[in-house]
Amino acid sequence: MLLDVQLDGRPDEAARRARELAGTGVAGLFTFEGPHDVFLPLASAAGSVETDLMTNVAIAMPRSPLHLAHAAYDLQLLSRGRFRLGLGSQIRPHIEKRYGARWSPPAARMREIVLAVKAVLGSWQDGTRLDFRGEHTQHTLMPPTFVPGPNPYGVAPVLLGALGPVMTRTAAEVADGLLVMPFHSERHFRERTLPAVEEGLARSGRSRESFAVLPQAILAMGRTPAEQEAAALGVRGLLAFYASTPAYLPVLEVEGWADLQPDLNALSKAGDVAAMMALVDDAMLETLAVVGTPEECAAELRRRFGEHATRVCGYFPGYRPPLDQVAALAASLR
Repeated sequence: MLLDVQLDGRPDEAARRARELAGTGVAGLFTFEGPHDVFLPLASAAGSVETDLMTNVAIAMPRSPLHLAHAAYDLQLLSRGRFRLGLGSQIRPHIEKRYGARWSPPAARMREIVLAVKAVLGSWQDGTRLDFRGEHTQHTLMPPTFVPGPNPYGVAPVLLGALGPVMTRTAAEVADGLLVMPFHSERHFRERTLPAVEEGLARSGRSRESFAVLPQAILAMGRTPAEQEAAALGVRGLLAFYASTPAYLPVLEVEGWADLQPDLNALSKAGDVAAMMALVDDAMLETLAVVGTPEECAAELRRRFGEHATRVCGYFPGYRPPLDQVAALAASLR
């Protein structure tokens, strides 16, 4: 199993940090759309490392599919064929109030965006006439002046982040792979995610071998009890944040913790982060995250996902594990 880890930090520090992480033996680096642009750090790092690079995820609904296609094409060039375009939606308040964009039903919209990006990239690659006509976006004009021509490294894969069954089915219908959202449990993955993947593949007539499933895992990793406790503090904060959001209620329902969601939501609106974290007990921590030494975390990741995935994305929220521990995790997974 291969390991992807987050390339965090500012774009002007991305190349240095990418070299540090690549030196641990990880297979890939991904960016998260947080306080900085999701594409620029990868452009900065592309010439410095030989690892795979991925957006995880670029929020797609506020962006034009043409903009996404250009970014994917150029990062595929810069990385010499090692780029994957990971796309995701967002909840309505963020789309409308943070991005200032138009909201629409997310699964149908994301389906169309993925298909439109693929249509643009395919037109450039094959020289075919661009003629994509959707409900939300249309792309029927591509004069030769604006055609970059075939990418010498091929078309970058387009992956879709999902949690619920509808978006997961959508990913399996139209995308090249699924990014399983990091807030999940093993039971939710097996009982909800995998059946939705099979339904989507059946609708598209594709085989499981043609579709990549990339689980994402939140890790509380350390060599000593003190290191694990410090890591768990950051993990509890992220789990509490996710669990307070109504969109993630299905994961709590599967595990019998649905009653916690309204309390966490109320506390989040009151800004009481400490009280939110206190509600994430050890059982939740060990169910929704992976806890232990690098070797223990690797063994647990293989146990949970090894039957269904060949690579996994690891998150270290609120802390930076020493590089030697990241190396040990990557080596143990391999």
